[in-house]
Amino acid sequence: MENTTSLPENLSGLHIHFVGIKGTGMAALVEILYHKGAIITGSDVSERFYTDEIIEKLGLKALPFSANNINDKVDYVIYSSAYKHDKNPDLIEAQKRGIPCLLYTQALGSYSSRAYSCGVCGVHGKTSTTGLVGTILKEIDLPSQVLAGSIINSFGGTCTYTSPLIKNSEKSIFVAETCEYQRHFMSFCPQKIILTSVESDHEDYYPTYNDIRDAFVDYVCKLPQDGDLIYCADDKGACEVAEIVKTKRSDINLIPYGTKADGDYKLTFGKVENEENRFKAGLFNKEMYLKMPGKHEVMDALAALALVCQLLKEYGKNPLDYEKEIGLGLAKFSGGKRRSEIVGQFKNKNGNSVLVIDDYGHHPTAVKTTLEGYRDFYKGRKIIVDFMSHTYSRTQALLKEFAACFDSADIVILHKIYSSARENPADFSITGKTLYDEVVMYKNGNKDNLYYFEEILDAKTLAEELLNKPLSSQYPDGYLFVTMGAGDNWKLGKAILENK
Repeated sequence: MENTTSLPENLSGLHIHFVGIKGTGMAALVEILYHKGAIITGSDVSERFYTDEIIEKLGLKALPFSANNINDKVDYVIYSSAYKHDKNPDLIEAQKRGIPCLLYTQALGSYSSRAYSCGVCGVHGKTSTTGLVGTILKEIDLPSQVLAGSIINSFGGTCTYTSPLIKNSEKSIFVAETCEYQRHFMSFCPQKIILTSVESDHEDYYPTYNDIRDAFVDYVCKLPQDGDLIYCADDKGACEVAEIVKTKRSDINLIPYGTKADGDYKLTFGKVENEENRFKAGLFNKEMYLKMPGKHEVMDALAALALVCQLLKEYGKNPLDYEKEIGLGLAKFSGGKRRSEIVGQFKNKNGNSVLVIDDYGHHPTAVKTTLEGYRDFYKGRKIIVDFMSHTYSRTQALLKEFAACFDSADIVILHKIYSSARENPADFSITGKTLYDEVVMYKNGNKDNLYYFEEILDAKTLAEELLNKPLSSQYPDGYLFVTMGAGDNWKLGKAILENK
């Protein structure tokens, strides 16, 4: 297999085969390269994912993994890090034929090198922030293209947005979600970076907090002279990264946002009203609003607003002239797939409303802040959360933090741990039941309103019983049922909706 880290600038007519085409980032890159004129094929497992819809809209279909997918017409192969070139049949055949192969992150990095690129990074909030940036840019006269790590509703049910202005522009903007795992973001070529948050995560690769913090420092130091680091002043880890960067690269512009920020992107006002987050941001007098629950979503909105304003300045435009358009973009953002996604609503046997939401939150901080947002947003609803922890290493390293992250929920249902292909469950003594026991301990032995089911759908009968119980006057608006985690417990919400 020929090693390469770049794609040609002209992709028209180039045949690119994607190994693991159903991966979220992969499907998003497929969209972008397809619209650049590339001929696309791809392979993956037979299980259906939401990304099947993305590639099918392009008239494509995922093939089974096979050496037969690779022939003399294939010019390049792009592959997901989940697949190894000595085990996957497509990659083995590509190696035999000497076809250039790139990791997804290398291909994304290569593409980013040919635009004015901006990376969105952080342990939490990457997808929402990237989606918010794109939704605002849809209202702005800048030549831009955006790639998010999930389907964004306001993009029209895809992971990407491309401005029509990009065709006639010599200097186009490319904004992409960039991932810290295994330092994947080091392949990206940023001119500006948003940093939402830094704390311990991916313990299988970053055993200590300093390890993951230093990865973010190294990424930020990829910025060119006078590049912008837009960072959350309310996040301790992000501030620490900014301080270290200041000692290493005094030429980088440090631009804070949030309630603790000074300057243009300070959060000066905020309240929840009529299931909307209303706030004011530094340089603008107009009150902005967001239909997404949680203070963390307001922070993501501020980050997006800050990047768009800095881009407007880069193109010689005054952000104050775009106050209306920015506010409109924020108002139009309605989340994405598995990001506080409303998957259904129905009336129970007593006539009470049941709202079903699915969310990807899988780190204790994300779980805690998201549930706090729901508590604030849906004040009149009783909250039942069904949570499935993702990876044994994360659950083990952050066990006490997980146990304490459900305070805003009225009822909690837990399951077995959803493992990752990169770890062997036999190497760990921890289980989903361990987390359950730790939550009981956190609650001083109180098991009320706490349940454990090893398998997801085994909880269906209980969940339906709970959702049909009469409600007190404390909950005039009904129930909120949340499936949360990076696993597949979203199937429980789907099963409840199908049986309503």
